[in-house]
Amino acid sequence: MKLLALAALGGAFGASGRYLVGVFALRTFGLGFPYGTFIVNVLGAVIMGLFIHMLATKFNGSTELRTFFATGVLGGFTTFSAFSLELANMIERGNWSSALFYSCASVLLCVVGVFAGLVLARLITGGSV
Repeated sequence: MKLLALAALGGAFGASGRYLVGVFALRTFGLGFPYGTFIVNVLGAVIMGLFIHMLATKFNGSTELRTFFATGVLGGFTTFSAFSLELANMIERGNWSSALFYSCASVLLCVVGVFAGLVLARLITGGSV
């Protein structure tokens, strides 16, 4: 229960950061491209790499710290950072076929999932499919 509370608290911080970056990007760059999401995904991946390396090599990071920061803060900020770390781990271990499948299937199925959700919502609400 303690780890769940830490993840939830960290998630609140991460989601707040995501919102603020999104507002900043919208005000700075406008609506022409999803700059906020792009910035959050890249920044989250860089921070995840830094954090995981520092935790593993310089600090004796507790499960609580990892849960709060990696799962909570960065998970609330962007789940793309977790995806990127998992993909990097596969590549570092030489699991190229798994890495290729994971990356392609994740992107493809998530986009298909969004369209499936849109179609279902339109069917439920009577909108045009």
